[in-house]
Amino acid sequence: MPRTPVSIITGFLGAGKTTLLNRILREPAMAGALVIINEFGDIGLDHLLIAAPSENTVLLESGCICCTVRGDLTDTLRRVKRERAAGDLPPFDRVLIETTGLADPVPIMQTVVADEVIAPLFEMDGVITLVDAVNAMAQLDREPQAVKQVALADRLLLTKTDIAPDTAALGARLAQINAGASVTPAINGNVACAALFGACLNPQADAAALARWLPAPVASGYRVTHNDPNDHIQTHSVTLEEPVTRAAMSAWLTALASLRGAQLLRVKGILNVEGQPIAVHAVQTLIHEPQALERWPDGERRSRLVFITRDLSREAVESTLDLLRLSTRPSAAPGPVNPANYASFLAAMQKIR
Repeated sequence: MPRTPVSIITGFLGAGKTTLLNRILREPAMAGALVIINEFGDIGLDHLLIAAPSENTVLLESGCICCTVRGDLTDTLRRVKRERAAGDLPPFDRVLIETTGLADPVPIMQTVVADEVIAPLFEMDGVITLVDAVNAMAQLDREPQAVKQVALADRLLLTKTDIAPDTAALGARLAQINAGASVTPAINGNVACAALFGACLNPQADAAALARWLPAPVASGYRVTHNDPNDHIQTHSVTLEEPVTRAAMSAWLTALASLRGAQLLRVKGILNVEGQPIAVHAVQTLIHEPQALERWPDGERRSRLVFITRDLSREAVESTLDLLRLSTRPSAAPGPVNPANYASFLAAMQKIR
């Protein structure tokens, strides 16, 4: 049974999350959506409510279901799963989680991806971040959480562009923070639903959709873009010449999350793993399951990665890559650990620390 896609709708205070939800929930395509909102969120959906099957669940006019989170998100998703199976909730084919303006999306992503009960039933589709075109520049200057919400986004929705004097500078700044996210205007919540969803990585996905995240091919090594120091954000683009082994990829992803997770806002790209294109995606300490793609997005066969980091230098990023270079040959049949390889592994780990 296919897993139900989950999208996180986030954005700083006043960005227009309520307006967006009110708008898209009227679309026929959203009739099968389950909306989970924070109980402290000001979501203004009262005029859409027509029934209340339970204390925490309401049925919307469109047929969508809206749950108010009164406990842990894990408990909420487990509960709606049970109620759907029992017929106490109508069937739903998508979950939208609306966060408060100051929320960090990462714990939500961790719940969906890593919880042993939820992960087999739900999959992350993407993070949709709303950006207030009138106030965003000031918010990005003084609010680290606003910067993080942009950095984590798969989709950026630019709101209030009809009253913003000029969005060119804001667009450039968003591209500096997160060049891989698509940017779509959304005045008064008017945006096509197709522009919001479909960001999840899976083997059947169009590999070309990943291409916008990939750095342009360079001779070798890496390239770093130093962004506004007020953001403390840097984008590091890396190209690796040689294929890597599956064992090296696993060691690298594990070390990256455990040792650099706090500073690692995002990693996304393609690794050449023993000749096969593997999409990798990490958010802080959360490592998404690597996905084997059916084809390369272009003629390039080198590994290409984009790092979005906070207060993490080029040298620190470079030091992690030693784990990918432990061996360039596919692993042989299981046997005793090669002492030289293990020594190289320990040395690389010390550099990362």
